[in-house]
Amino acid sequence: MYDMTTEQETAAMPDHAVGTYDEWLAARRDLLVREKELTRLGDELAAQRMALPWVRVDKEYVFDTEDGRRTLPELFDGRSQLLVYHFMFGPDWEAGCSSCSFLADEVDRGIVHLNHRDVTMLFVSRAPLEKLTAYKDRMGWDVRWVSSHGSDFNFDFGVSFSDDQRAGRAPAEYNFRPIEGPHDELPGLSAFALSGGVVYRTYSAYARGLDIVDNVYQLLDRAPKGRDEADGDDWVRRRDEYDA
Repeated sequence: MYDMTTEQETAAMPDHAVGTYDEWLAARRDLLVREKELTRLGDELAAQRMALPWVRVDKEYVFDTEDGRRTLPELFDGRSQLLVYHFMFGPDWEAGCSSCSFLADEVDRGIVHLNHRDVTMLFVSRAPLEKLTAYKDRMGWDVRWVSSHGSDFNFDFGVSFSDDQRAGRAPAEYNFRPIEGPHDELPGLSAFALSGGVVYRTYSAYARGLDIVDNVYQLLDRAPKGRDEADGDDWVRRRDEYDA
């Protein structure tokens, strides 16, 4: 006899392992052990990160800001620590990178908390200041955003590439290793300390090293389908470009 109920139940089953609560609880406890290991390793890495030797920045960099031309020490804004997110926005681009914009949505409102821990955070791009300001207004951000247009800053910190590098005529390096293929702008995070009037580079991160800044991805990692990016991350849109 044809069993309609069995067919309906089979059709309703998810394409994923299903178990009892006790089975789930046992597996979750096993996973918790691994998560605790990762937490402890993260604490060890944080200590190792802070123990890195500082590198004195002797080269003078000048940026265009909404308050006029400012040097790198002046970007600290009276604090002793500076985090710079290298936002992908080239001089001839009409809009900022959608993935960087995705990250900026999350960072924007949290900067006030960094400020109260003696940390200044800002974005820097090679696009002219007027483009950055217009795009920031479009996105509704308050984050401070400065232009390194005409400066070597983004080149020196490994996120922008020369004409020869973009054309493949000269070697290029990103995330502390050689890369191939044409590249214009790539993202990064650079940390600096200001001590005795001298700026020191303390840390830089690139590629997946930026994941920790991106809280939405951290939340997606805990959603049932995770990042769900088998076909890449082309789903990311600027906040005003998603379908209603």
